[in-house]
Amino acid sequence: MKVDLFDFELPEERVALRPALPRESAKLLHVLASGELRDRHVGDLSSLLRDGDVLVFNDTKVIPAQLFGHRFRSGSDGATTDVAVQATLHMRTAEDQWKAFVRPGRRIREGDKLEFRASSAASADGSVLAAIVVAKDGSEVDLQFEVTGAELDRRIAEVGQVPLPPYIASKRKIDEDDSRDYQTIFAQAEGAVAAPTAGLHFTPQLFEALDGRGIEREFLTLHVGAGTFLPVKADDTAEHRMHSEIGMISEAVANRLQAARDDGRRVVAIGTTSLRLLESAAWTTGRIEPFSGPTDIFITPGFEFRAVDALMTNFHLPRSTLFMLVSAFCGLDRMRAAYDHAIAGNYRFYSYGDSSLLERVS
Repeated sequence: MKVDLFDFELPEERVALRPALPRESAKLLHVLASGELRDRHVGDLSSLLRDGDVLVFNDTKVIPAQLFGHRFRSGSDGATTDVAVQATLHMRTAEDQWKAFVRPGRRIREGDKLEFRASSAASADGSVLAAIVVAKDGSEVDLQFEVTGAELDRRIAEVGQVPLPPYIASKRKIDEDDSRDYQTIFAQAEGAVAAPTAGLHFTPQLFEALDGRGIEREFLTLHVGAGTFLPVKADDTAEHRMHSEIGMISEAVANRLQAARDDGRRVVAIGTTSLRLLESAAWTTGRIEPFSGPTDIFITPGFEFRAVDALMTNFHLPRSTLFMLVSAFCGLDRMRAAYDHAIAGNYRFYSYGDSSLLERVS
């Protein structure tokens, strides 16, 4: 499909730079299977769900995966040159290796040594994390670090910072509030470099309301990568390459979710990351199976959904893979109407923005 089909006009002021507080006070657009649109709030969620619904959350935890430092290279004359660099880790491939997107990509090549420091470190005796570029493909590189395992985790936490989406980072400085705001209250499996943002709306008070309705919840893990921020540069969706992300669904969770579906109850994915992993797990047999490993599933209109009946998700950017996903889930025309309604109604978009509850047409 032509990527232009997923374009729309989004006023710059509709993109949220801070979350709503309290988080459940954010707006929620309920898109019913009939196509009817209802303006609600996230705090109303318990009254919008059906008896027997099972909510599925992504419990991944965002790590401070954005690193700043310098590239060092020795010339033929023995002189060493350095260039300021930025790296955003997006997938761990070994105990001492990560894939990363680097800037400026054209100034980096295999064999270069990169040294990263905490952005607040003003002196040479600040903590340094060094890595060698062992492979390169455009702006994506494989970094082999000087330390490994838990020590590498500790050093990344020491020198890195929260990798907010580029559209936020370009508008304001990252601060201490982001360390709290850009993490779900149920995050526990470290490894994501972007938050599963639909889950950011949930608070202890909202969980209490859901418990009062008897709404069940399950947890899976998909370590969201920085590829989620990459623009679609291709003219046709068939030419776009999704970056892999690592996910896990335990056997016990898979069995309970499939049992719920067998009983005729709805599986409600909280966020596109939960949906993508659930559909990856059901891809082969049509049933939700245990899953462990990478997925690069790319969902566009025409996709046959096998696992998810409803989706809670934030509002996404024009021409993004996530707008393509919700268009596949509800239909492009319905999503265009919903997004027109949201823009006219001053809904706030993207990671820190408002939310929607989408019911899939069977």
